Amino acid sequence: MSWFSWRYPLLAAALAVFALSPLQAQDYPSRTITIVVPLAAGTGMDAIARLYGERLGERLGRAVIVENKPGAGMFVATQSAIAAPPDGHTLLVATPTQLAVNQALYKQLPYNPEKDLVPVSHYLLSPFILVVNPSLPIASVAELIRHAKERPTPLSYSSPAGGGVPHFAIEVIKQHFGFDATHVPYRNSPQSIQDIAAGHIHFAFAEAGASRALIQGGKLRPLAVSTRHRLPAYPDLPPFAEASGMSEFDLVAWHVLVARAGTPQPIVDRLNAEMKRIMAAADMQQRISNMGLLPLDPPPVAETERFIKSEAAKWSQILGRIGLAGSM
Repeated sequence: MSWFSWRYPLLAAALAVFALSPLQAQDYPSRTITIVVPLAAGTGMDAIARLYGERLGERLGRAVIVENKPGAGMFVATQSAIAAPPDGHTLLVATPTQLAVNQALYKQLPYNPEKDLVPVSHYLLSPFILVVNPSLPIASVAELIRHAKERPTPLSYSSPAGGGVPHFAIEVIKQHFGFDATHVPYRNSPQSIQDIAAGHIHFAFAEAGASRALIQGGKLRPLAVSTRHRLPAYPDLPPFAEASGMSEFDLVAWHVLVARAGTPQPIVDRLNAEMKRIMAAADMQQRISNMGLLPLDPPPVAETERFIKSEAAKWSQILGRIGLAGSM
């Protein structure tokens, strides 16, 4: 150990990191890249991650694999990414649940999104479709609300990884219209939707990508979309805001590729640039749109950081309004 590093260990360490960062960026990636997905295989999130993961691997010259770690409020996936070295070889698909909702929902979190994670690419919006089992005498949002109010026992609704946007969207509606409904949380999105088609659950805001085949097959009846505007993949479905009269209703999830905090900035910048190129491809945008999702032109990292902060403030207000802030 040199005299300098012995006398000034913190400064020596900082200089070492500074000196190594360009080298790490130049040599990156040096091994397989893992994208951790907090939902099960078969979801829209999983399908899209595999699609851009393959192209990312081609551009970077290394294999990119997708590792599904669903459940536990997305804690398992999130903490596995935080535990990985900050070198860009482990990436995480993050949603409002991990980056904006959990801070308001939980009294104490085992991680700090702002300190433990850094955004790499905000690449899509994930709207939801309000669906019911076709056996119910419900063909519109107005009929769903009326049926829920008049029914002697509460309707049931499902959500994947309880604590996400589909769950709280229903809670917002329940409070606004004054009806009761029983929440049934599921470990994964496909099962939560399949059980509506099977008649075990009455309704839900379902992930657009995971519900599309069941809707097309007539096994789910779609009533509305969760966005304020109609979706290209569902042009005949009204926005819930329009169909219900809740003019401000506009609840969607979003997907942001993130890395562990401390990942060298040149690596983050390179990944951001590569995702921007990948998402600009016409066929990529078309395939995402066909699933009922909304592709984005990934903005600069600083802009994504501002967006996430605004979303955290929004969800803090929403959860406070429906009485769920700090409830867990």
